[in-house]
Amino acid sequence: MALSMTHQIGARSGTPVTATEASSSSVESVSTSPMWKSPAASLTCKIQKPEGMDGLSPPLSPCRSPGLGSSRADLSMACRAFATEVESPVLEHQVRGARDKGTGVPVYVMMPLDSVTMNNSVNRKKAMNASLQALKSAGAEGVMMDVWWGLVEREVPGAYNWGGYAELLEMAKKHGLKVQAVMSFHRCGGNVGDSVTIPLPKWVVEEVEKDPDLAYTDQWGRKNCEYLSLGADTLPVLKGRTPVQCYADFMRAFRDNFKHLLGDTIVEIQVGMGPAGELRYPSYPESNGTWKFPGIGAFQCFDKYILGGLKAAAEAAGKPEWGSTGPTDAGHYNNWPEDTPFFRKDGGGWNSTYGEFFLGWYSQMLLDHGERILTSAKSIFEEAGVKISVKVAGIHWHYGTRSHAPELTAGYYNTRFRDGYVPIAQMLARHGAIFNFTCVEMHDHEQPQDAQCLPEKLVRQVAMATQKTNVPLAGENALPRYDDYAHKQILEASSLKVEGNTEGNQMCAFTYLRMNPHLFQPDNWRRFVGFVKKMKEKGSHKCREEVEREAEHFVHVSTPSVQEAAVSLMH
Repeated sequence: MALSMTHQIGARSGTPVTATEASSSSVESVSTSPMWKSPAASLTCKIQKPEGMDGLSPPLSPCRSPGLGSSRADLSMACRAFATEVESPVLEHQVRGARDKGTGVPVYVMMPLDSVTMNNSVNRKKAMNASLQALKSAGAEGVMMDVWWGLVEREVPGAYNWGGYAELLEMAKKHGLKVQAVMSFHRCGGNVGDSVTIPLPKWVVEEVEKDPDLAYTDQWGRKNCEYLSLGADTLPVLKGRTPVQCYADFMRAFRDNFKHLLGDTIVEIQVGMGPAGELRYPSYPESNGTWKFPGIGAFQCFDKYILGGLKAAAEAAGKPEWGSTGPTDAGHYNNWPEDTPFFRKDGGGWNSTYGEFFLGWYSQMLLDHGERILTSAKSIFEEAGVKISVKVAGIHWHYGTRSHAPELTAGYYNTRFRDGYVPIAQMLARHGAIFNFTCVEMHDHEQPQDAQCLPEKLVRQVAMATQKTNVPLAGENALPRYDDYAHKQILEASSLKVEGNTEGNQMCAFTYLRMNPHLFQPDNWRRFVGFVKKMKEKGSHKCREEVEREAEHFVHVSTPSVQEAAVSLMH
């Protein structure tokens, strides 16, 4: 139930949004006494893996959400049941009719993290095939799949094994499903919800072991190897190539290998730009209990390559003394803003001349990183007939504070007095890219109020930023949700009812987290099919009652296969 998930939902995947200039009624200040959540010596607190929908752990981002891993037998049985019923000529007729009438927001479904095995083959092929057919029967537009750098170019630089992806994409094509392909240049594993471990390519790991400064580093010297440090973007540190060249070569090889599917089956390329595929610094790492919701995180600018950029920027600003290190008074990963001199609301360093310099530089480094990779992606896919998108993290905790500390450590220079999402949207606009944002399903009141979590206000701020810059906005849910309450929130948020939306624009797409056994349970499936139908009919001339009647009819058409699946799961 939605109301029993408060802390689980609020935990990890929104970005706190500060009141923006466009929001005349800034975020209400919630009186929160400073709370010390975790002393420096106890940064190894264990994060329990969520069990079902009633757990208390944070929302999971795409690379951190349960896939099919732990319930393979269950899903296989469910899919065998789907395979029998979904092929019904009556069902296919109803599906075609429903899809022909769709005029609203197309819904995609994220595939399991381990859809392709370490041996480069399709994982649980029969179950996967039946699952795709079931999604087609629900009226889903398509699927989103991670194309892992660590699988495809695993052994040798420039040697790409597209094995399982070729077969998986053909399966999607056979079922008439569109594909959003994610160029996943990050490591998967070590975070809550990860059902599989997929490291970076072996030869990349070897180079990081030789030069640890290729990994992001915090002020205590802790290394984060989820994604290569952006400080090395343009340096030939990977066996003669720069990281950006490696990303470009990978995307080019993908384009050339799947050119026959581009623009038809493959309709979108989402370009990974950081941990979990998001454009951000790895400021809140969950592995080994380093960070726990709702901690403020920590700046990741202490490897020698990023520090070199800081030194140059400080000298150019006539303040060489600011170039030797990042802030050292910004607390620890699990502090709250008021625990720290840098982030506290009154007299905090974030609002000083030095703070403005540092935060401006830190966030610009992230924007420059995105600019470099998008420039390559645009040139590679420009004539391919596909859209390009970038995912931005939804960091909603401590959004109600003045400093918005968790956003700042992640690289988003967003405070109560400054809009940090317009610059990101402007960067995407220069390349015609889609702004993909998460935590769309969340309500403010579901979140821990002592941490001033405000996901709804955050989503509105991002929506306004995209309206100002004329950038398409796509959404995702941060946590697997199967209830009507969350679905209604997504329907509402996708309408983009914000200032400046004079043309009635809606989200250009919504991606549903994630294909797993829970989705195919009868009640969840019924609600999901109805949700997809309502999303597709948004913006049509039909009245709400008519849409709901058609949705119920479509649900009933699919119900027999779901019931059979439920029986199979019991045996």
